[in-house]
Amino acid sequence: MKTREDAEKLLKEYTKSDSLLKHAYAVEQAMRSYASEFGEDVEKWGITGLLHDFDYEQYPSADQHPFKGAEILKNNAYPQDVIDAVLSHADYTGVKRESLMAKTLFAVDELCGFLMACAYVRPDRKIENVKTKSVKKKLKDKSFAKGVNRDDIEKGIIELDVDKDGHIEFVIKSLSEIADKLEV
Repeated sequence: MKTREDAEKLLKEYTKSDSLLKHAYAVEQAMRSYASEFGEDVEKWGITGLLHDFDYEQYPSADQHPFKGAEILKNNAYPQDVIDAVLSHADYTGVKRESLMAKTLFAVDELCGFLMACAYVRPDRKIENVKTKSVKKKLKDKSFAKGVNRDDIEKGIIELDVDKDGHIEFVIKSLSEIADKLEV
């Protein structure tokens, strides 16, 4: 298995945007937290979160992302379960989310982006002060963070078979642990 340092180098080779890098770090953190919670491989899950969108900046179209990334991961000898999770985080790839890691990646991906948006509009901009009740209210407001797919957030919660409030709270707490790195 590649190291986190290898993964971050690959991420930064393909991703220059500060917002996409922060998204990668947020998803990595959520994946690490869930891996720990589930008794899974924290490093592998973290790397999967870190790299899930690494190709997006250079290959943003649905006919390229995450397919190009999967090719690059394969050529860099990443494990197939990591590649499958990356592919399955986008429904249009047709790759089913079968592993707990893949289901978790899907469940945290859009939510991390949404939580970052929620923190950004707070007066203090602190992720640790985002409240679940506020998140749920903002999820209903279709004009807020329009780019976030609410259906994917709901589907992820169902597929992971977790309580919605508990999931939101868990990810907020997880992201709060690296708030300085996310600097919303």
